[in-house]
Amino acid sequence: MKHILRVIIALIFIASGFVKAIDAVGFSFKLEEYFSPSVFNMPFFEKQALPIAIIVVAVELIFGFMLLLKIRLKFTLSVLIALSVFFGFLTFYSAYFQVVTDCGCFGDALKFTPWQSFWKDIALLLGLLLLWQLYRKDFNHENNGKAKTIALISFVIAMGMVTAHGIKHEPLIDFRDYKIGTNLISEKEKIQKNPSEYKTFYSLKNEKTGEVIDVNQDDYVNKEEYWKEGSPWKIQEGKTTSKIVKEGYASEIMKFKPENLEGMDLTDAVLMAPKAVLLFSYAPQNVDKNILEKTEKLLSEEKDTYVLGVSNNPNTFTQIPKAMMDATAIKTIARSNPFVLVLERGKILDKMSAEDYLKN
Repeated sequence: MKHILRVIIALIFIASGFVKAIDAVGFSFKLEEYFSPSVFNMPFFEKQALPIAIIVVAVELIFGFMLLLKIRLKFTLSVLIALSVFFGFLTFYSAYFQVVTDCGCFGDALKFTPWQSFWKDIALLLGLLLLWQLYRKDFNHENNGKAKTIALISFVIAMGMVTAHGIKHEPLIDFRDYKIGTNLISEKEKIQKNPSEYKTFYSLKNEKTGEVIDVNQDDYVNKEEYWKEGSPWKIQEGKTTSKIVKEGYASEIMKFKPENLEGMDLTDAVLMAPKAVLLFSYAPQNVDKNILEKTEKLLSEEKDTYVLGVSNNPNTFTQIPKAMMDATAIKTIARSNPFVLVLERGKILDKMSAEDYLKN
């Protein structure tokens, strides 16, 4: 029984680490959310999100594999218990304060709500504590052996190569909505047919009793006690929220909406073009200017192609038509900065870093 439990928990950590290793840049975007001013307000760590992401991924993978092979079991269990406590704190904070809607525990491969993530971490923590009890008599009688060491080193090298490829190029396995072959027109039609529904919730405070309640927009309008003259209930400024009340067809493609500098929506023009090549930059202040200029020059020479530079800064591009789009929305499409997306009548034909595009 204890061996089965150990293998299951080890595989969970390895799977969690593997999907994040494939797309370490995407995981770093999630960490940036945690370090942002609206959550923990840690600007220094926000700038170091990618190195931190790599460290977290390495800990999950290495110690998950060590648990699988029973290498230095006491130390391995101690590290994984500490990691589960840390993740449990993050997911509880996210769930209770509703600040990060997806923890990124399994990257884009498997989505969890914050509460689901929290209870998953609690289950892992309890499982690890149980393993500690079941294996405590074996801590001083371990046989790590040369074969296990070689297997661990080989595993670390392989996962390091996978991680490096995802950072330098594109993830080896793409779990995102914008994977190659996706038809953006079809996806947008699915979203329109089955949209998610949201309601506005007001935070009301009773000035006589001090009681605070959340009331949705319909109840607020229908109940005079909340808004009639002389009512003790007052809306608290800055605490109005929008909450989903009906989950529709979920896709990040709903955020795909490039606009020109005058605010005109260019989505249809992009999707209907026989061929479109888009150059993205979600952080133009950090972009390699040389690569950007060379890519722009190459794209400016394209014939019979709808070319567009998409960024969150209107001054990013100088040689090709430009469009604006939210940086967060761009990050769901692009991992490299800058990045090229190739479309044919709305279908994704190819995508790559601008550096790789220049080599083709």
